[in-house]
Amino acid sequence: MKKWEVMQMNKRVYGVVGVKSIMSNWNADFTGRPKTTSDDMIFGSDKALKYSMKKYWETQGESILYIKSHVIGKDGKLQPRTLEGRYSQLFGQLDKNTPSTEVLVNLFSALDVMCFGATFAEKGNNISITGAIQVGQGFNKYEHSEVEVQDILSPFSTGDDKDNSTLGKKIVSNEAHYCYPVVINPLAYEGYKELIENFEGFTEAAYTSFVDASLTSATALATNSKVGCENEFTMFVETDIDTYLPSLSEYIYFEKKDGLDIIRFEKPELLDREDIQRIQLYYNPYSVKVEGITGDKVKHMSIFTKEVI
Repeated sequence: MKKWEVMQMNKRVYGVVGVKSIMSNWNADFTGRPKTTSDDMIFGSDKALKYSMKKYWETQGESILYIKSHVIGKDGKLQPRTLEGRYSQLFGQLDKNTPSTEVLVNLFSALDVMCFGATFAEKGNNISITGAIQVGQGFNKYEHSEVEVQDILSPFSTGDDKDNSTLGKKIVSNEAHYCYPVVINPLAYEGYKELIENFEGFTEAAYTSFVDASLTSATALATNSKVGCENEFTMFVETDIDTYLPSLSEYIYFEKKDGLDIIRFEKPELLDREDIQRIQLYYNPYSVKVEGITGDKVKHMSIFTKEVI
């Protein structure tokens, strides 16, 4: 039994995960430019944040189902595994006689499925799991973001014109600050308790793993285009199980002042409630100042050390 399959979580959580991007490209569209809406607002998709978390968990030795892996095909070429192939790699061969209860047990043993859910339609199984953790689109809060295009000279010729090297482009934003809304509903898996023996639903340990990834995963994803991206701010508001709050990222305001990144929550009255158990703020204490979130239930911590500031 995996460590996150015990002790069900009994609180609802609302949060914001902030990612800073300096001369890098946190989430590109198919043209290579930072993703934008139809009215040119820069944003990062939920898939970009989840991908960084899954890569981080994978390096920690966790079982991750929904992530690209490769195999050498019959033609000798490198190709991505199918979903069935990835499942078989992690859990053993899948066929049409595999019981759905066994498939469910295996799916929930993968940390990404426990957190984000799954759509699994393979070999007679048609399973759709709505994730306990829902992540929205992360909109850039910095109004002075600009797109920078850099020309890159390749050391190789095109083959057609042997006298010249090929040219490429690297496209980045000079600076962007993405804020992702997060909602965690531990009751999302209640219906599976009747189907899976000793299944406790979404657990405290899975929540702890998600919190850990929200502080580290973007910083750890140091690919060529992601160098310059880092986790800079995370807020988790833990409430009673039947408490409902709006998307908190909508009330985050960002500005730069006196050499600091100012992150201000503009509706502090939303968090002045008896049914809020505690508020945890993690941020870079060297470059970030958080305003508008105060009170006895609030704890300010370093995003690096997790120690109280």
